[in-house]
Amino acid sequence: MQWVYLFTAIALLIGLFIILIRAVVGPTVYDVILATNAIGTKTIVFVTLLGYISGRPEFIDMAIIYALITFITTVAILKFAEKGRLD
Repeated sequence: MQWVYLFTAIALLIGLFIILIRAVVGPTVYDVILATNAIGTKTIVFVTLLGYISGRPEFIDMAIIYALITFITTVAILKFAEKGRLD
């Protein structure tokens, strides 16, 4: 059963690499922001998976905190991209 978790972790890392390429190459600002948000989401899933595999439930708490930080950061960057300021 452990190979399923390993396969899932490898698939997540491959997905992260593909999205990272999209973030670097993205033709518009919104493509880069969307790719960055997707990287944050995949990181949250990866941290949760690592917490489940290692039997440490506090990893889920860290994933929730990271999700909140990612959401606030994405909203702030989108607001800055649209209006040019954060106020």
